[in-house]
Order: sequence, then C-alpha cells, then structure tokens
Amino acid sequence: MTYASTATTGSDRRGTESTTARVTINDIKAMKLRAEKIAMLTAYDYPTARLLDAAGIPMLLVGDSLGMVLLGYPDTLHVTMADMISHTAAVARGAQQALIVADMPFMSYQTGPRDALRNAARLLTEGNAQAVKLEGGHAIASTVARLTAAGIPVIGHLGLTPQSFNQLGGYKVQGKSRESARRLLADAHELEAAGAFAIVLETVPAPLAKLVSGKLTIPTIGIGAGAGCDGQVQVVHDILGLNFGHQPRHAHQYVDLAALITQAGSAYLSEVTSGAFPTEANAFKMDESLLEGIDSF
Repeated sequence: MTYASTATTGSDRRGTESTTARVTINDIKAMKLRAEKIAMLTAYDYPTARLLDAAGIPMLLVGDSLGMVLLGYPDTLHVTMADMISHTAAVARGAQQALIVADMPFMSYQTGPRDALRNAARLLTEGNAQAVKLEGGHAIASTVARLTAAGIPVIGHLGLTPQSFNQLGGYKVQGKSRESARRLLADAHELEAAGAFAIVLETVPAPLAKLVSGKLTIPTIGIGAGAGCDGQVQVVHDILGLNFGHQPRHAHQYVDLAALITQAGSAYLSEVTSGAFPTEANAFKMDESLLEGIDSF
C-alpha cells in the first residue's frame, strides 16, 4: 500500500535517483484505526533489509535477537550498543521505505533515563533508526516518557522480555494468572500514557493479548500472542528456516533456506574439486603475447 508520509530521496545501486515514502509512526497507528493488520519482521543486515523492504514490510526490527541468530551468543544479554548501532546502520542502508526500529540492548536503559536518552539518541543519529524498543512496564515507564518528550519514538515490550529471562526463570509464557494478567494490562496502559506508539506482546496467552489490544488506542504487535493483536512480528531466521532446526511454536517457516544453502555449498565444493568450476566464462582474457619473457630477469 502507499503511505502518506514524508518522501525521502535516495539512489539505487545503479545510481539513478528514486523517491520513496518512509513509513512513519503515524502510519502505523493509522493502520490500527483502519483495522489493518501490521506485519513486522526482524532484519540485521543490508541485503535482508533491502529484500524485505522490496516485499513491502512496513516495519523492520533490528532486534537484539541478532546476538543469538546471527552472532552465536547464548542469549541477548551479550549484545552491545556497538553491535546494535552497526547492524541498525546496515539495515538503514538497505531499507528506504520501512520504519526501522532498533532494540535497546541490555543495560543501555535500565540504569536510568539519562543513559537511556544518550543511547537511544545514538541509535537514531549513528544507526539511522526511526524508533527504539524497550522491554518492561512500570519500571521503565518514566524512561519511555523521557525519550518521547525528547522526540524519540518508542515501542514498548511486555510479556516474555528476553533480557529478563534470568528473573523470569526462563523463556516462559507470561500473564497466565489473574494477577499477572492484571499487571500486564496495567503496564500496557502505563506505557501508552508514557507516549509509546506501539507495544510488542511476546508469549502471552491469546485471550489476554486480545483483551489488551482492545483496551489500547495504540497498536499491539504480537509474537506468540495469537491473532487478536493488531500486528505480528517474527524473527526472519525462523520464517526462512535458518534456525538450525529450533522452530518456536509461534513461528511459521515459509521456505527452507538452510537446505538450499547447504545444497549450493555442496554443489560448489563438488565443482571446484572436480575442476568443473571455474570455466572460461568465469575468467578474464588478455593478449597472451604480453606475457612472453616476463619470467626472465
């Protein structure tokens, strides 16, 4: 679809000028008003961002999940600000239309609004993101308010918050009890009041996620939270089959790129070792007479 947002001018890889409309937070909020479902995917590099942008995905999340799916860390806690800035900048170079949201890594905002403001500003100025995402409810609501007051768009994140998996006792469904459900709803209202323009609900029972979505004026983006949310976000490696066999219950695999990459690698190995590759078509020519005598000293 076409978004009525501010146009930005850039150039494609052939150098020709192209004008595209960058999706804004107002576009995303308007999608909820129109009852139009919002599709969001993670992206961590230039080629993936470019391809997903061409597919029309309106929001790309540079998630700290890159630590696990891209860098081989055991969790998200090892991801640094340097990691996030570098990968966010790469995504920003690849996507001309999608709204780019960057995760704030562990301990980049939990130490207080001052640190949060400085680090969020770096993700926008150095990483070229248009918004940031923070995990937590009541404890970080004042920080969200400080960021939004400074002009930094914020997405909240409730339910299973991976940066707190040690405190949560692992990666477990959140909000299953009456009290925890009430607390999650209260946190969602508090984040909305603090100025968040959307909230991610992760691994939350579908009935609770639907209730929360109906109570808020801002969109909810679910991951493992059922179809009642205003939108959905998935880790791109899960939908592409690049998760080494670990398929979360909430994900759907649309293609098996792991098998295709392995097949391509095996075919390349076979052709190189057999001498079938490279052929003359893969080589460059010259006037061989120019080589006469060059080995004489």
